[in-house]
Amino acid sequence: MSTAENVVDAARAPLWIRRPGTLHLVAYVVAGLVFVGQLIVMAVQGADAVTLAGVLVAGAGVAISWRMPWVGLIVTSAASFAVAAVGENRISVWMMAVLVLFSFTLRGKRPVVGTVIVALVFLAALFTVGDMRGGAVVATAALFSAIGGGATGAALRLAREHWLAVEERARQASATREIEAERRVTEERLRIARDLHDVVGHQVAMLSVNLGVAEIGLPGEAVSSRQALDSARSNARNVVSETQRILNLLRRGDAAADDDALRPTPSFGALEGLVESFESIGLEVTASISVPDAVAGPVVGVTVYRVVQEALTNAYRHGEGAAVVDVRSDGGRIHVSVENRISHTLRGSVAGSGLGLVGMRERVESCGGTLLLSSADDIFRVSAVLDPVGAQLA
Repeated sequence: MSTAENVVDAARAPLWIRRPGTLHLVAYVVAGLVFVGQLIVMAVQGADAVTLAGVLVAGAGVAISWRMPWVGLIVTSAASFAVAAVGENRISVWMMAVLVLFSFTLRGKRPVVGTVIVALVFLAALFTVGDMRGGAVVATAALFSAIGGGATGAALRLAREHWLAVEERARQASATREIEAERRVTEERLRIARDLHDVVGHQVAMLSVNLGVAEIGLPGEAVSSRQALDSARSNARNVVSETQRILNLLRRGDAAADDDALRPTPSFGALEGLVESFESIGLEVTASISVPDAVAGPVVGVTVYRVVQEALTNAYRHGEGAAVVDVRSDGGRIHVSVENRISHTLRGSVAGSGLGLVGMRERVESCGGTLLLSSADDIFRVSAVLDPVGAQLA
């Protein structure tokens, strides 16, 4: 049977498998009906005290077995001595004992021991105090009724356990398939990342080299061609930076789904929105931003954005008064400056760890730039200089 079939079969399990107490309750309901029915018959037809006592003991045994299965089973079976001595109403007492035995084994109690107890009590009652009317037929009926009750309860319990085991195996197999599928997807994603890095990175690098050679070979008056080659090199650098973002997503997989990796890449155009976000939380900012996106690729744009973001965060938490932001292009380089007056009180309940400044320096240096931090005359200043061309070669 396949795993899919197991799942379907487990879902179609009968009511008594999904609710094991159902058969248990049915057995007691039937035993109660037998008890009440026998009392009615004795009331109509009349009965001696011994027979009435035997039926009452059997009924009490049924009630006791609900809480104490072993005691109830013995009491119900022992009632057969009373009815066997009179020679009447043995069937009703036997039925109650067999139904209790059925419930006993269905609960998971020891079926062989329970069946032997009931069978031996039945036979002992017949051979000791009973008149053995019917001879071997009655004894055989008593023996096999006990065996049938115990075996049926045990078999149904085993069937339920089998259904549950099949359902659990199907659930585990389904979970294993999902884990294996995720593992294969992860491996394939990493293979794609490696291939993309090796193939695209190499090809773009060669393209940039060839464009540089072509530019060197151009005559001085080929201004338009030189501009076209310069634009092509810029596009190649953008391809490299965007490829790095894609590789980052491929390597990190679902872990990057909820963080900045899936958001649009910050750039110079987002600086005004960044300044406005700090102004909305109470920081006064004087900003001068005059660098268009075309001056540098997205790598430098992200770096400038993160430098300004970290500097303004520090100004909000540790400064007072207005923060001054200046971002401009000068001589082919990007100059970033953020300064604020140092406050002697901390805005917020938690002091910074200083790791933001470390990360800022690492980010700037990874782009081939320089970062200077100073705090003269109670003014904290962050100054960064980035070379767009050097950033692409770094």
